Amino acid sequence: MKLYTYWRSSAAYRIRIALNLKGIAYDDHYINMLRDGGEQLKEEYARINAQKLVPALETDQNEILTQSMAIIEYLDESYPETPALLPESTLARARVRALAQAIACEIHPLNNLRVLKYLVNEMGVSEEQKMSWYHHWIVEGFSALETMLADSDTTGQFCYGNTPGLADACLIPQLYNAHRFKVNMSAFPTINRIEKACLELKAFQDARPELQGDAT
Repeated sequence: MKLYTYWRSSAAYRIRIALNLKGIAYDDHYINMLRDGGEQLKEEYARINAQKLVPALETDQNEILTQSMAIIEYLDESYPETPALLPESTLARARVRALAQAIACEIHPLNNLRVLKYLVNEMGVSEEQKMSWYHHWIVEGFSALETMLADSDTTGQFCYGNTPGLADACLIPQLYNAHRFKVNMSAFPTINRIEKACLELKAFQDARPELQGDAT
């Protein structure tokens, strides 16, 4: 498999975690999202991913997959013999998807690179206003997620039970960004506890942005 990735892409980070948890070998193909205005915007990459976003995954059947959540579920369904990233029951799977989507669909899209660049370059907001925007949506999203996790008896060592899965693969990259932008995380003890448990695992450690081959 070939992963089209950028070291600071949260969505690509999710895929790295998932691949590592499943024990699936892959090759990196680096797409620098800052160089020359963004390599993801070039025609060559647009032929791979029409959305001009990372990640994209070229499977061992030479098919190109896009959208990180779809890719992770593809990996889970295609490699059922490796640790599952979603639980067995339909109700439990819905619970995990809800946790994952609270991050991937509600927090992350408001704070990703192209949104922040648009705020500055097109809307003319100041650096201080940009950071206020970033912190607002992180805190609002994590406040809801903290309640979802703390109030549920399905929460264990990880977001669901005592094995890491889809929700954890989404959570850790968003936490990396929160720390990078100095968001105060003291109000989120359950999230902080789950983060600590995840980062003790090699699958999460090896996926960290600063350890990637294109990290600068």
